[in-house]
Amino acid sequence: MTPEARDFFASALRALAASDVPFLVGGAYALAHHAGMRRRTRDLDVFVRRRDVGATLLVLERAGYPTCIAFPHWLAKAFAGSEHVDVIWSSGNGLAEVDDRWFEHAGHGEVFGVDVGLCPAEETIFAKSFIQERERYDGADVAHVLRARCEELDWPRLVARFGDHWRVLLSQLILFGFIYPAEQRRIPPWVMRELLARLEAEHAAPPEAGRLCRGTLLSRAQYLADVSEGWDDARLWPAGSMTSEEIARWTAAIDQPPPHP
Repeated sequence: MTPEARDFFASALRALAASDVPFLVGGAYALAHHAGMRRRTRDLDVFVRRRDVGATLLVLERAGYPTCIAFPHWLAKAFAGSEHVDVIWSSGNGLAEVDDRWFEHAGHGEVFGVDVGLCPAEETIFAKSFIQERERYDGADVAHVLRARCEELDWPRLVARFGDHWRVLLSQLILFGFIYPAEQRRIPPWVMRELLARLEAEHAAPPEAGRLCRGTLLSRAQYLADVSEGWDDARLWPAGSMTSEEIARWTAAIDQPPPHP
């Protein structure tokens, strides 16, 4: 990390910490806290509730950093030269909306000398489990958090967080047992029994009507062919939380550079 980036991130965190805006730090810094995995990063991820986005950007602007709304459904940015801070209130697929529970169960640590709240391990697992792009897959991060925090996780809350998308959690837990064979019994047995029972019950039930493709929740690019062939996009309201305009803008950005003010 360059000295300029370090100074920018520290200044941005100090400005936010001195304000009344509740925020959490995520990304590489939360991963280091939860899993002990330290790696180079070129940005800083700040998580806020949707209702606090405007106030957050105002704090950063008053600190001298221009901002822009990159994608209205989930992401804004603040800049200092070529460096940026991501201000996040949801996720690219519209699922991981930051709500009160993120703050109620937050971790705590020091980032760039500032005491901050850190995104909870359960929400970190939830958000990262859906990042399965061709060029980026966050399953290794999920496995590392599980390996480090199995006994400490609030498993009922984690299962509930996935809701109807419990298959994604089950797939991550199965892969965890594949990655770390000697560690797989650390997953609470009741979790595996419940999710496998759901799988068995779903297979025994009549098939769902319609042509819904949930692949777009995992990758914004790799299932566009299915949507173009007439499959329903699971991101689109009412199946999901996004509008057609938000999806179009998010899709167009696949081959575009990130916004800059």
